[in-house]
Amino acid sequence: MSEVQGNGRRVLVVDDDPDTALMFAELLKQLGHAVDYVTSSQAVVDVAKRLRPWLVFLDIGMPNMDGYEVAGRLRDQPDGNDILLVAVTGWGQPDDRLRSRTAGFDHHMVKPVEPDDLQRLLAQP
Repeated sequence: MSEVQGNGRRVLVVDDDPDTALMFAELLKQLGHAVDYVTSSQAVVDVAKRLRPWLVFLDIGMPNMDGYEVAGRLRDQPDGNDILLVAVTGWGQPDDRLRSRTAGFDHHMVKPVEPDDLQRLLAQP
């Protein structure tokens, strides 16, 4: 489990592409956050229960169980509504944003995530 540094928080990155997940996790670690990542949608709920992250960056277009279903399962867990849940996807049309909001996401970010948008999100209290 990663250590939190300074004002950092515990973050979980979920993406089925291992390179993308690792790169995003490393960026967040450089910003002082304790970051773990998973590449399997089936592992997310168990890992989130164990780690209790403040924020989960969740890819929507994952095989086996898409991010919408994972979001619902996370929200159904005890303390699931305490997680800041961010959809990270290549889909950015208004209908895509509405669907992610309806599925329980707090924010919707389009890949590649803009550094300024990421900084604003991470600066939230």
